[in-house]
Amino acid sequence: MTADEVLDLSKFTVLIVDDYSFVSQIIAATLKEMGIGRVLISENGAHAKEQIQALNNFENGSNIDVVIMDWLMPVMDGRALLQWIRQSNKDTIKFLPVVVCSAYTSGSLVSETRDLGANEVIVKPVSAAELAKRIQRTINSPRPFVKSKSFFGPDRRRQNRPFDHEDRRKARPQDLKAHYEQK
Repeated sequence: MTADEVLDLSKFTVLIVDDYSFVSQIIAATLKEMGIGRVLISENGAHAKEQIQALNNFENGSNIDVVIMDWLMPVMDGRALLQWIRQSNKDTIKFLPVVVCSAYTSGSLVSETRDLGANEVIVKPVSAAELAKRIQRTINSPRPFVKSKSFFGPDRRRQNRPFDHEDRRKARPQDLKAHYEQK
């Protein structure tokens, strides 16, 4: 799909999790304008957890496709909800794309959300263009999920950068390639 092609989002379901009804309504209207077919709203992480369990318990046509959530909420905050999502034993929940949308973004919050497995972070107030860009990036260019002892979520690296440390591998990739090409 090229950048100019328009996605058909009419079958997508997005869950907005925010304790401020006014903010949820603005984001919902923006998503509807973008062509999102179904927009659900939850006022806190605990209610969102119930909705996710009900709709994403197994693969079906009414699964939630993307969660857009605030970070600071009563009852169950964004941190606890994100941890619950990524630790789920159900693939329809644990691989759910999560966009954190918070007014309180700082370098440490961005790092924390990334390290807990968020796909994207956006700053409130969010523009329709920025929201569309982040959702499209989540759908069109999903990062592969990584599992390690201390992390499960989308690959935290967005780009390949040169490695400027000592190379401790026993064989360099180009040596391996040459070795296998000779066989």
